[in-house]
Amino acid sequence: MSNLSYNVLMQEHKRERVKKRISITGDDEQIVTVTRQFPVVLRRPLIFGLLIVILGITPWTLAYGLGASWLPIALIWMLICLVFLFIYWVRSWVGWHYSVYVLTNQRIMIVKQSGFFSREVADLALHNIQNVNYAIKGIQGAMFGFGTLRIDTLSGSGALRLKYVYKPARLQKQIMDAVHNNTKNPKKSSTK
Repeated sequence: MSNLSYNVLMQEHKRERVKKRISITGDDEQIVTVTRQFPVVLRRPLIFGLLIVILGITPWTLAYGLGASWLPIALIWMLICLVFLFIYWVRSWVGWHYSVYVLTNQRIMIVKQSGFFSREVADLALHNIQNVNYAIKGIQGAMFGFGTLRIDTLSGSGALRLKYVYKPARLQKQIMDAVHNNTKNPKKSSTK
C-alpha cells in the first residue's frame, strides 16, 4: 500500500470517528477535513511531568542511599507521584487528542476538550467568513511547520484564532475553497 493511499485512508477513518462524536446537522453537510493542534502543545505537561518524577524519586533516592528507616514511606511517596503523573499525562493527552478543528462544507467547528469530562464546541458558518490569514512564528514553528490561523468574520466581533495548526497554509486554502464553494452554491451548501 502506498503512503498516499494510506494517508487518504487514515483521513477518511478520522472523519468517520469525528462524525460519530460531534453533531453534523444534515445529510448534505460533509466533513472536508479534520485537524488538531500540533503535538508541541503537550510540551508543558511533559516538562511538568518530569518535575513530578524528580519530586517523587528524590526522597526515595536519598532514603535508599542513606539506608534510612523511612525508605518504605519514600517508596510509597514515589508510587503516589507516579500514579498522579500517569493520570496527569493521560488527562493532558485526552485533552489534546479530542480537541479538533473540523471544516465542513457549511461551517468550521472548534471542539475543545479539557480533561476527561469537559468539552466546548464553537462553530462559525462559512458565509460569515471574510478573510483567513496565517502566521508561522518562531524557530519551532518554522522547523516543524505549525502556526496560527486567523479567521476574520463579517460581523466584526473579532478574529477567530486557531493556534498550533500543522501546515496552516494548507488549512487556509481548504477553508477559502470551502467558503468559495459555499458562496458559489448557497442552496446546496447552506445550513438548515
